[in-house]
Amino acid sequence: MIKALYPGSFDPLTNGHLDVIKRASAIFDELEVVIMNNPNKAFTFSVEERIAMIKSIITKFPNVTVSAQSGLTVDYAQRVGASVLVRGIRAVMDYEYELQQATANMILNPAIETVFLLTHPQWSFLSSSVVKQVALNKGDLTGFIPPEIKDVILAKYKL
Repeated sequence: MIKALYPGSFDPLTNGHLDVIKRASAIFDELEVVIMNNPNKAFTFSVEERIAMIKSIITKFPNVTVSAQSGLTVDYAQRVGASVLVRGIRAVMDYEYELQQATANMILNPAIETVFLLTHPQWSFLSSSVVKQVALNKGDLTGFIPPEIKDVILAKYKL
């Protein structure tokens, strides 16, 4: 049985994130979406709001759970018996950052593997920042986010 973690900030979750969840849940026996606390980032949505949004989306994936954690991802992975970290790659810029992170994680805990899933081309432009900019400027979020969380995002921006 292989347990994988999909760590990130998910502020908010996008259709690109959902695509990674769907694909990773088909590969691994268990997948835990992990909202990692990053003190260097300012967040639009609280941890509780992000957990609620993700929970509303993952109901269709029986082997997927969500949690919020802090500290080193590899330490948490070891504590919960996860042997794989899943990361999505959109472009070369993502690869460079993710390669740095994966290499550091390999040094910290060589037993934890990092698996990169390439983003489908239709989501290669999509990020949480893009979603927030579209919402802030009263744009149409259709195609950017799962419909289950549209009302939550719109309410945050009072649209």
